[in-house]
Amino acid sequence: MNARLATMEAPVMARGAVVMAGEKVLWAGPEADLPAAHAKAEQQDMAGRLITPALIDCHTHIVHGGHRAREFEMRLEGASYEEIARAGGGIISTVAATRNASEAELLAQALPRLDALIAEGVTTIEVKSGYGLDGDTELAMLRVARRLADERPVRVRTTFLGAHAVPKGQGADSYLEEVCLPTLRKAHALGLVDAVDGFCEGIAFSPEQIARVFDVAVELGLPVKLHAEQLSHLGGTALAARYGALSADHVEYANDDDARLMAASGTVAVLLPGAYYFIRETQLPPVAAFRAHGVPMALATDCNPGSSPFTSLLLTMNMACTLFRLTPDEALRGVTVHAARALGLDDCGVIAPGKRADLAVWNVETPAELAYRIGFNPLHQRYFGGSAC
Repeated sequence: MNARLATMEAPVMARGAVVMAGEKVLWAGPEADLPAAHAKAEQQDMAGRLITPALIDCHTHIVHGGHRAREFEMRLEGASYEEIARAGGGIISTVAATRNASEAELLAQALPRLDALIAEGVTTIEVKSGYGLDGDTELAMLRVARRLADERPVRVRTTFLGAHAVPKGQGADSYLEEVCLPTLRKAHALGLVDAVDGFCEGIAFSPEQIARVFDVAVELGLPVKLHAEQLSHLGGTALAARYGALSADHVEYANDDDARLMAASGTVAVLLPGAYYFIRETQLPPVAAFRAHGVPMALATDCNPGSSPFTSLLLTMNMACTLFRLTPDEALRGVTVHAARALGLDDCGVIAPGKRADLAVWNVETPAELAYRIGFNPLHQRYFGGSAC
């Protein structure tokens, strides 16, 4: 009661109310319209605070070993992301650290990153594998990702990213055939994977190679998504659209034709301003084209050790507005309703009857304040499945 309410399905209500029972929302709307059936329910005065859907981080790599602070220094000295990767750094260096870590160590390293997200009102995250590049470690990463939901009140969606990089001493095609695809099948059989991703780029895999991975995903009944058009225009976004991907992520080098194809396939554009900022990119994603064609735009931290060591969705929202010129409303939709869609979820991201009671209560007057401040967390309370935590 007595709350400003942003359901993401209607304009912000100056005085709104939400009725919850168990894990679900029963009713949400103007306080004056509260049905008589709910009038005697236990009430909590929100003192005019803003209520939004809880936040969703739909693209993370938070399970990994080690860090890459030295590569950060190298970039400041003038080396490019591709130069570092080709010199044996980048993803491959994190692969070594991840392979050398036990599952207990990977869990212990991931939890502080997760805690930082939870502290900003996140209740749902996506976690990718991709730093193993061998069967055992890829499966270990997925098991650790699943365990995060046992350790914290959070919902985890796992993504198999075996096609993340080519291991040293192995060709891309042989790696796919001998390691990646068999591991994907095993991960699916073990119930460890919710979706399948790949890195379609000159330093990783071609569209034709990614198509082989996607074909197996389709065979297994798993949805796909793709790291596409981050460093160049290789055709990954069109490939993602052709497979009806949940999302195409990064997409700085996507164009108007890509946007049109994404709109037709229902593929969400996941913008990752943290990576854009951290590797000092200059190619802006085609936000105007996405708007013109009605492509939903989600936002995520892309939390990873090399190109986006970010654990703040609030900062991500600010960056999306300042760097990509999204509006504050677009930014909030990007971490709620559109982020849910990028994960193939239809039971969260909005406040509506029948949806999960995943809510964030903020010490702010307007949604724009969430994207406006830098380095300040106005979260008052997080509700996960109807429980304050």
